Amino acid sequence: MKGNKSTALTLAQKCKNILASNWHGNLNTIKADSQGSKQDIYSSKVKYLLRKGKPYIWVPEKDLHNVNTIIDERASFAVARPYPGPLANVLRSMKKLPVRIALSGEIIPLGDEKVRSATESLRKMVMSEQKEIIESSYAVSGILSSSTFGNTSRSENLVDLLDDNENYAVYKFNASSCTFIDGNNGSHEVNPDEFGTTKPDRLSPFAAKLIDGINQSEIRRRALVVLCFALLNENAKDAYMLSVDHKGFDMLAKVLSGGAEYQWKEFRITFEEEAEDVELFCTKLVQMEEAALDKVKSCSGLG
Repeated sequence: MKGNKSTALTLAQKCKNILASNWHGNLNTIKADSQGSKQDIYSSKVKYLLRKGKPYIWVPEKDLHNVNTIIDERASFAVARPYPGPLANVLRSMKKLPVRIALSGEIIPLGDEKVRSATESLRKMVMSEQKEIIESSYAVSGILSSSTFGNTSRSENLVDLLDDNENYAVYKFNASSCTFIDGNNGSHEVNPDEFGTTKPDRLSPFAAKLIDGINQSEIRRRALVVLCFALLNENAKDAYMLSVDHKGFDMLAKVLSGGAEYQWKEFRITFEEEAEDVELFCTKLVQMEEAALDKVKSCSGLG
């Protein structure tokens, strides 16, 4: 069940999934003074929507980016994979940095008509994702409702951009390069053409809510421990969901390593058949949990 070339995501897929699962990132532009000279880098956190494979960025009206981009359109944009709830504390204890991507390119201001179009896309996305959550099955809602770390879905965090009380400038980010940065701070360049054509998972917009829902549930966490034993032959003391995608999921498990010592390690579990949406992912996860539990009972003579 461990990942291999046929079951692992490409770097381009990982990057697009990160973009589609998050809703904010750090935008960096080149500072401009009154003479138009370009000196230091100005950075601030901004919200965005992934639309047609590109980030569309909402910048508050009084933000310095709006001045900088008039002089120089060059920019960079950094986005991390969301690590909600207790997962962030576990990663810090491991001295692991957030997996993230860094884009470089040009930031293009949108005219009024294109701003209206982008805003309408945002409105439709918010309504569609909230509708999917409300109409989800018992298995899905049971996992999503366990998420207690504030607003963890993309739509919940972007809905305030539709408030007419605050003015924003909207930009399209045209990326010319993409770098994937792993948890050990290692950089991996991504083929620009592959990044441009790759589509994100349909699970990505719900990834943070799924992950947090599983990690906030003691029952689900115990099920991950059972999966470690039944599928990976690992004796785990604790486990957390780390990331989800249509091919499977990554998790962190505290396993025996070198005698009686427990250490956090990352593991990959893949599905026999891909899960193209949240409903299928949750169904497959529940089926996998039940099969693993049956296997453990059988091995212990309780089945």
